Amino acid sequence: MKRLVIILIVLILFGLALPVSNLVVGLPANSITKAKPDNPLFAKALGALGTKCVNCHTPEYTLPFYAKFPVAKQIIETDIRQGTRFINYLEELFPQNGGPVTEPLLAKTEFVLMDKSMPPMRYLALHWNGGFTAAERDSVLAWIKDTRTKHYATSGVAEPFKNEAIQPLPDTPALDPAKVALGNKLFHDKRLSKDNSLACAGCHDLQKGGTDQKKFSEGVGQKFGDINAPTVFNAGFQFKQFWDGRAATLEEQADGPVNNPIEMASNWPEAIGKLQQDAELTQAFQAVYPQGYSKETITEAIATFERTLDTPSKLDKFLRGQADALSPEEKKGYDLFKAHRCATCHAGKILGGQSFEIMGLYKDYFKDRGNPQKPDFGRFNVTNKDTDKFKLKVPTLRNIALTFPYFHDSTISNLQEAVQTMAKYQAGKTLSEGDAASITAFLNALTGELNGQPLK
Repeated sequence: MKRLVIILIVLILFGLALPVSNLVVGLPANSITKAKPDNPLFAKALGALGTKCVNCHTPEYTLPFYAKFPVAKQIIETDIRQGTRFINYLEELFPQNGGPVTEPLLAKTEFVLMDKSMPPMRYLALHWNGGFTAAERDSVLAWIKDTRTKHYATSGVAEPFKNEAIQPLPDTPALDPAKVALGNKLFHDKRLSKDNSLACAGCHDLQKGGTDQKKFSEGVGQKFGDINAPTVFNAGFQFKQFWDGRAATLEEQADGPVNNPIEMASNWPEAIGKLQQDAELTQAFQAVYPQGYSKETITEAIATFERTLDTPSKLDKFLRGQADALSPEEKKGYDLFKAHRCATCHAGKILGGQSFEIMGLYKDYFKDRGNPQKPDFGRFNVTNKDTDKFKLKVPTLRNIALTFPYFHDSTISNLQEAVQTMAKYQAGKTLSEGDAASITAFLNALTGELNGQPLK
């Protein structure tokens, strides 16, 4: 309130010096407003996004002329710093890989347009023509729908859910069964570790939600990791692997633990030497890979097996049109999950795994928890960019009831408490016990089945 009063005072003083008509001006041009994409829907959406959203959500600090006035410059620059923490449209609208914009970007933009929470009042106070017209809002929503339909929609989804931020899992891909079987064996083979004590399944137990349900995993020589082991289930839908995204593919991820001194503590020549002594496995391996054992062939086999570990749940049946697949309480939880903007980060087919987000968007999580460690810096550990500090990959929520303890630092073991904590730090909200319980009921409904057998 105090800030808004200051803004209004500045505007009054500003208004004494200039005619009101001069306040209603076009905002500075930026690279987004100058872009000319081939997709006409995208081009039209950019016309609105580039003049209404991008001004606070880009590192291009091109300020309007009235930013020179007292207080206004400080306020505008603060809004830009805060805005880019949430979304950097300059990066998000034009991905470096040349692909479509991400599902979380679509979900975030759609949410604030639908509930008309953006641009905020403090922005409109200084930018009198900064609000969306109905036509501009419709143009952005049309582009969002078109992008989802072309790039993210699952076939067979029921009509009411075709444009939802959350989509059902597609059918498990038909992969070479011999390669899958080989990958299954290697995934459970302890000879990949230095002392033959630990397999991939040791930290990613298929009977424990694809995790080990421990705070930190124990490696060779009773050494412990410093970050919670994520689930291997549905990992094929993750846009990158590990909490900090240092592996781009499942194959790259499978290479990491073998060489990690506090995990398997081995190396490929050593592991391959042991596998070659197994005549039966070697014969089966060469039937699939005539070139024989190598880092590339072993990791490909493991990754192929992992791509079959999809776990459809009641939610998928519901999204495909089975209205009674979710109970009334679970449906209520799903609606609240979306209403409290959880689906803006936990979007897509696995309700997460598609973006990096700051842990503590609305409240400083690490200040409250205390003693930040290297793993807390997340994506920064890979990129060394200050803007990536404390950004971690959003975890999938599928089978979340089985993948305790929660968060990268394993600080919470109770699911409802985790829900309330996320609401506080990521959405800036205090949930009622009833709402938290309903959302938790929905999350419990995400426990799926593997190969037709319920997970438990």
